[in-house]
Order: sequence, then structure tokens, then C-alpha cells
Amino acid sequence: MIDPVLLVAAYRQGVFPMAVEDGAIAWFSPDPRGVIPLETFRVPSRLARVVRRGVFTIRIDDDFERVIRACAHRGDRDSTWISEEIVEAYVELARLGLAHSVEAWQDDQLAGGLYGVHLGGAFFGESMFHRVTDASKVALVALVDRLRARGFTLLDTQWITPHLEQFGAVEIPRVEYLRRLEDAIARPCRFVDE
Repeated sequence: MIDPVLLVAAYRQGVFPMAVEDGAIAWFSPDPRGVIPLETFRVPSRLARVVRRGVFTIRIDDDFERVIRACAHRGDRDSTWISEEIVEAYVELARLGLAHSVEAWQDDQLAGGLYGVHLGGAFFGESMFHRVTDASKVALVALVDRLRARGFTLLDTQWITPHLEQFGAVEIPRVEYLRRLEDAIARPCRFVDE
């Protein structure tokens, strides 16, 4: 398992791990870096209607390990960067209160969700999954609502995809990312109440 102290130190420097094809752990710090600016986060109108209808119940950290394992076994890809070693490391971070899941439930079934790491006022989004249409998107909306309400200033997406662009994700140079990261980590934000 990746040492949690090493993992936290890496995040503080803008670096994160991924399992590569041979199972080894590689470390990444993209340039440019994907972020979703919290102040300009956009919710598409159709999704806003889904949120208002209350189709899903949002839970925080109810079943972190189940969320990360669902992300690892998404059906839309042949391979995954979430190896067993990655799962174990992030489950340990969750036990330490540094990794969190935002879960969308429907009829007492886990319909989708996301997970990431929290340091100060920064949230590092790692992966998301859905079993029911819009479930992961509703979880993302709930995440942003929580981050805004609790004074977070940085939502890191690592890279951007067309899926994330619809919410306002942008790329920024690594030097700018690292400046924002330093400022965000210094903020005394809590993801959950103790």
C-alpha cells in the first residue's frame, strides 16, 4: 500500500498516483491542470431539473470503499488506473478523514457517486461512476454545493474531459495551479463536521 504520509505529501505538491499497465504506480502532475472554478460552476438546465426533482438522495462517506471499487470497475473502459494498491491507499486516507465520497442513492441502492481527497480548502476529485443516468452528475452538483458552503477555493479535476467541460472545467498552467493549491491548502476548511 502507498504510505498515507507520502500520498498526502504528494497532493500538497500537486502530484497524484495512478496505476499503469504493468501494475506499477506512476506519479503525475499535469501541465496544464484541469480545475472546475467553484465560482463559475455551471449546472446544465436538464440536470438542474433532475436535482430539483430530488430523484437521488445524497450521502457523504456512507460507503467510501464501495464507491472507489465501483469507480475502478466502470463498464465504459477496458482498463483502470485504480488498482488494488490504489484502493487500499485511499480507503486508508478515508479512515484518516482525508478522502471522502459523495454518493447518490436511489431506493436504498447506490446509483452513482464520486470520491476525492481533501486538504484544507482544496478538494482533489479522483473518479466518478454511475449505474443510473445522471447519478454521478447529481453527486458532482452536491459536491460543489458543499465546497462552496464550507469555504473551499479549489476543485482539482487533474485533466479535463468534454464531460467536465459542460460544468465549466478549464485548464490552467501548472505554475498557476500550484499557486492556487498553496493558497487553498492554507485554508482551515472541513469537508465533514466532526
